[in-house]
Amino acid sequence: MNCKNQKVLTSTFEKEVCEGLSAFPKYLSSKFFYDELGDELFQKIMALPEYYLTRAEYEIFKTHKSDIVQRFDENQEGFDLIELGAGDGKKTKVLLHELLNNHFDFTYTPIDISQNAIDGLVKNLKQEMPAVVVQGQRGEYFEVLDRLKHMSDRKKVIMVLGSNIGNLLHSRAIQFLKKLCNVMHSGDFLFMGFDQKKHPQKVLDAYNDKTGITAAFNKNILIRINKELNANFDIDAFMHWETYDPESGTAKSYLVSKEKQTVDINDLSMQVHFEAWESIHTEISQKYDDTIVKWLTKESGLKIVKSFSDQNNYYKDYLITKA
Repeated sequence: MNCKNQKVLTSTFEKEVCEGLSAFPKYLSSKFFYDELGDELFQKIMALPEYYLTRAEYEIFKTHKSDIVQRFDENQEGFDLIELGAGDGKKTKVLLHELLNNHFDFTYTPIDISQNAIDGLVKNLKQEMPAVVVQGQRGEYFEVLDRLKHMSDRKKVIMVLGSNIGNLLHSRAIQFLKKLCNVMHSGDFLFMGFDQKKHPQKVLDAYNDKTGITAAFNKNILIRINKELNANFDIDAFMHWETYDPESGTAKSYLVSKEKQTVDINDLSMQVHFEAWESIHTEISQKYDDTIVKWLTKESGLKIVKSFSDQNNYYKDYLITKA
């Protein structure tokens, strides 16, 4: 089952697919959902009536945009706005327009794991807001954090929207926040979205829509392995399954094999055996409350300055600085 020793694994994708599908229980990282097809599917997910997260954060920005941007740079000294996991930038554009309209001195650096997403956003912003200085970068969060230190000496506002922090269990979230703290100087801000705990069915519905778009999004990771690593996953032989534990606030996504089967991943010289109903864990989506966010930030050397909520209190964006 393990990849053959003579096979040199050159890419992160190859290494993590090999490790995840050799493990027990099996797992794959949700960051590999995203390619051109994955980006397109996620755009559809964000438009679903069940997927409240995007609308709630967009509402926060529309309602509180003036207060938010004023707090970013109260002394009008100029700053670098750095966004991790920028995606299509729809919500961020609300803040960019507000910054432009109020003549703030800023640059915008969107960062995403998907080159397709970054290229699309940079191109779109050049057309829609040519006055914004945009410096798009492709990369994973933990790789990019090391680069942040050297970007400039100006004040930094680091944004992590869409509750992307929720893809990390608390221990790893603290590691991530500590790394952010380490690249921040006194006076820098972290502006981060945290999806709040709510009715369990509301959470389940957000990650298991009736139209099957979320299922297709999850299965795209198998399509990528087929296409990029010359594998023969039968996509229809796997089902998407979602769970939510209201005690821990953890939603989990799985791909479950509906039958006993063997999959060949030729570029890894690897065979993967599945028992009937065996799972591949693909994603976690953590939910929070104020107590948990306060604990996470305190453990990471950070402190909350202010929070902004939508009218239903489904979602909150927190303005955070070094303790």
